[in-house]
Amino acid sequence: MTEPSRRVDVVFAHGTAAHRGTTEELLDRALDARGLTGALIFAPDTADFERAVQSAASRGEFVVVPGAGAAFAAPACGAIRVDFAECEPERSDGTRAHIRGRGLDGLRFAVDSWYHHRFHAGTIVRYGDHPDQRAELRIPVGAGPFPVAVLVHGGYWRPRWEFDLMDGLAVDLTARGYVTLNVEYRRSAEDRWAAMASDVADAVQAVGTVPEADPGRVVILGHSAGGQLALRAAADAVSGGAAVQPALAVGLAGVLNLRLADERRLGEGAVADAVGSRWVDDRATYARSSPIQRLPLGVPQLVACAVGDEPDLLEMSRQYYDAAAASTDDVLRIEGPGDHFAVIDPDSDIWRSVAEVVDSRLRPRTASTPPVAGRRPRGHAEGPRSARPSSSP
Repeated sequence: MTEPSRRVDVVFAHGTAAHRGTTEELLDRALDARGLTGALIFAPDTADFERAVQSAASRGEFVVVPGAGAAFAAPACGAIRVDFAECEPERSDGTRAHIRGRGLDGLRFAVDSWYHHRFHAGTIVRYGDHPDQRAELRIPVGAGPFPVAVLVHGGYWRPRWEFDLMDGLAVDLTARGYVTLNVEYRRSAEDRWAAMASDVADAVQAVGTVPEADPGRVVILGHSAGGQLALRAAADAVSGGAAVQPALAVGLAGVLNLRLADERRLGEGAVADAVGSRWVDDRATYARSSPIQRLPLGVPQLVACAVGDEPDLLEMSRQYYDAAAASTDDVLRIEGPGDHFAVIDPDSDIWRSVAEVVDSRLRPRTASTPPVAGRRPRGHAEGPRSARPSSSP
């Protein structure tokens, strides 16, 4: 089988790049990180932009920067649209991904999205009628049924952050032998808080429709704001007697205490923006939604946070672990080097430690199941206070 091309075409409409040299430097780093080459086309006018788009389309999916608000009909081969400013999502058939509102760094996310789709593509499945009620399904090689990893992205519940953030973990976990479901969910202002919780819950139940999946071995992993959604979904599944209940819930640098996050205005007031009210004005909704107030969850948990993360999130993870360990729940804590994104970086030490714990819970090794090549547990893990291991699991 011929190796897929590693060339990425990136086409810019006139005036979209404020400084060409800076743009080229960023793209060079992003391409090098994935072992890719790139052709960068900065169109001087509309006619040249259209010709460049046609040329890029002849080689398959490409990255395009048409300009915020500009009309752009993506060709059938597919395109990743990038808008540096915030704007409404592009829903046309040919636009596979629309990365918006992330500034110039959106180009790095676009390169990563291109890479994961080209070399580790999944299948988009729908669990509802809204465009955001979708997930990317990846199935391992071999005979199932396989354990399942449900991934919930973060981004302070804001629409500009999407499930491409979790592509790397989805690919890594699929290689480890998990069916992976990388979940998107509604985050627009009109949908508000209840829709997010409902969507994640529905996505977990969708595991039961995947023939290759073992619904009795499900781990739900949430990063940042997704940590709140993941642990709440686990608690709701248990309390509501759902058909599919996670066997393990993992908070990766999670926002696990909503009252604290609201009082400190984390993410420039992200909690109140998402919930629609401050804690002092709607304590009942915060109590239903905040993982620390739902303890005990009735589900084994793993709480991980890098020591170089935002101090508030590190403190929150430690506070949550202490509270969970004092309850009847089975809980572990992992810390290690890195920043906020280290816990979702497949090459980081802390993620390897997290993955090792997940494997030990959902894929216990036997004499016939060798360890995953190249993966070694690192970092530091703590168990419940009555039985803390002295070394990494």
